[in-house]
Amino acid sequence: MTSSNAEQMPEWPTAEHVPAEELARRQGIRPVDSVNDLARPGLFESDEELDEFLADLYTSRRAGAA
Repeated sequence: MTSSNAEQMPEWPTAEHVPAEELARRQGIRPVDSVNDLARPGLFESDEELDEFLADLYTSRRAGAA
């Protein structure tokens, strides 16, 4: 017995389409002027935590390329 995906999908209320630029304007989001705007000092508590994050990131990227 098979069923279609349409039968399993919930019905979502219809929402007004708002372009990304308009959503950004409404939320006060501005373009990044400099890479320095993205810097977050103290994001990682230690160098070891950063190393673990980077190792996991590299592993996940290599897994996606295989």
